Amino acid sequence: MEQENTRQLKVARQIQKDLAEIIRGKGMAAYDGALVSVSGVKLSPDLSSARAYVSIFPSSKAEAVLKKIEDETPRLRGELGRRVAKQLRIVPELSFFLDDSLDYVEHIDELLKK
Repeated sequence: MEQENTRQLKVARQIQKDLAEIIRGKGMAAYDGALVSVSGVKLSPDLSSARAYVSIFPSSKAEAVLKKIEDETPRLRGELGRRVAKQLRIVPELSFFLDDSLDYVEHIDELLKK
C-alpha cells in the first residue's frame, strides 16, 4: 500500500471520530448490548471509499453486531455526510470490517500465562 498523505490521514481521523460519535449516539441497546468502538479508518487515495474497523465487545456478539452495522451503512453514511459536508465534496462509501486485535491480544495473554 502506498504512503498515505496528510490529507488522507486527517480525513480518516475525522471520519473515525464522527463514526464513533454516531455509533455511540445510537447506544448499546441498538447493538444488542454490545460495546462498539471504531478502532481505525483507512481511506482510498481519492477519498471515495473508507474502510472502517470496528471492535466489538463481547466478541461473542461480533458477527451479529457487524451484520447490524452493515445493514445500516446507508444511514450511517447519510449521518456522516451531514457532519462532514463542509469539509468534503463527496462522502466516502463506507465498508465495515471487524478489528479482532483485542481478541489477538487476549489470545497472546492466555499463551503467555501458560
